Amino acid sequence: MSRITRFAARDPGPAARLAGFMAHLRDNGLRLGVSETETAMRALVEVTAADPREARLALKAVCTGSADEAARFDDLFDAYWRSDGRVRRKVVREEAAKERQHTRSSQAADGLRSESAGSAHGPDDGREDGETAAEGTGRLIASRVQNLMRQDLRELVAPEDVAAAERLARRLAAAIRDRRSRRRRAARAGEAIDFRRVVRRSLSTGGEPLHLPRRRRPDRSVRLTVLCDVSGSMTAYARVFLAFVAGLIRGEKTADAYLFHTRLVRITEALRDDDPLRALNRLTLISDGFGGGSKIAANLDRFARSYARRLVNARSVVIVMSDGYDTDPPEAMTAALRRLKRRGCRIVWLNPLAGWRGYAPVARGMAAAMPSLDLFAPANTLAALAALEPEFSRL
Repeated sequence: MSRITRFAARDPGPAARLAGFMAHLRDNGLRLGVSETETAMRALVEVTAADPREARLALKAVCTGSADEAARFDDLFDAYWRSDGRVRRKVVREEAAKERQHTRSSQAADGLRSESAGSAHGPDDGREDGETAAEGTGRLIASRVQNLMRQDLRELVAPEDVAAAERLARRLAAAIRDRRSRRRRAARAGEAIDFRRVVRRSLSTGGEPLHLPRRRRPDRSVRLTVLCDVSGSMTAYARVFLAFVAGLIRGEKTADAYLFHTRLVRITEALRDDDPLRALNRLTLISDGFGGGSKIAANLDRFARSYARRLVNARSVVIVMSDGYDTDPPEAMTAALRRLKRRGCRIVWLNPLAGWRGYAPVARGMAAAMPSLDLFAPANTLAALAALEPEFSRL
C-alpha cells in the first residue's frame, strides 16, 4: 500500500517553523522555493541555530539574492522569529500599502476589533508601549493575512476576503510549481548567457568574447495533472481551488488541468489565457453543471481511458481535489484508480474535509480510494495548501 500522509496528525516542530518562515518571506516578495528551504535547513545545521545572530546570517545568505532583499531581510526575520511566530511589525508589500491608502482609519479600527473577536487563534491585538499608529496599521494588515491563511475556506463570505484568498492561493501554487533549482546548467540553446564561461573562454582569444555559451534551467522532474471537483458539496471551496489550479498550470507547458461534476471538462487552455476576462468567459462556457451532482468515479474512469492515455506517464503526478462524496459505487472508484495507477503515475488526493477535527475517510467513495493513493492531505486552508510544497518535492 502506498504511503498515506496526514498533516493534521503532525505536531509543529523546527522544520514546520522554518517552512512557515520561508512562506512568510514569499508573501513579502522574496522568490524562494523548495530548494532554498532545504538549503536553509542545511545551513542551520552547520551553525549554532539557537544563536539568533548566527541563524540570521545563515538564513540571510541563503534567502537573499540582491541588495534590496538583503536590506529587507532583517525586518522580516524579526517580524517572524521575535514575536512567537506571529507577525507583529509593519511588514507590508506595496500592493497592501496601496489598499491601505484607500481605507479609512475608522474601517481599519473596525476590522481590527472584528478580527480580534472572530479569530480564536489570532495574534494579540493589544498595542505595546511605545508602538506608533503606523505600526498598529501594519500589524493589522499582516495579522489579517495570517488569519486568512489559517481560516477555513468555507468560512470566507466577504467578497474581498475571497478575492484575497484567491490571490494568495495563486502565489502559493506558483511557488510550488516553480520548485526547480534556480541554478542553470550549460546548454547549447539555453535562455541565458553563461557569463562566467564567456570570460573564461575569452582568455584564449585575447579577451574577445567570440563564443557565447548558454545556460538553461533543468527540466521538471514531474508533470502535474490536476482534477478539481466543482460539484455542489465543493461550492464553498471551488473559487479558491480554481485559483490554486491556475497558479499551478499557468506558465508550465507540461501541466494539465480539468474540472468535473457530472462530466469531465479540460480547462488547461482557458487557464493559460493571458486575457483574464476572456479566460473567465471560456471557463463559464465549459463549466455547465457547476455546483451540481458528483460522479467522481465515472469521471476518473473517463480520464483514465481518454486523456491519461496520451498525457499521463511514469513522470506524472495526478492531483485530485475533492471531498470524496460520490454517487457512484465504491467498486467503480477502485477500478478507475487502479486503471490510472497502471500508467505508472502517482496520485495525490487533497480533501478539504481532512482538515476538520475528528474527520475520518469513512465515506464509501473516499474509503475505496485510499489504498490507491500516494498522498492524502487536507486542503481546507491556505496554510494547508502551502504545506504541500515539501510533500510534492518528495513525490
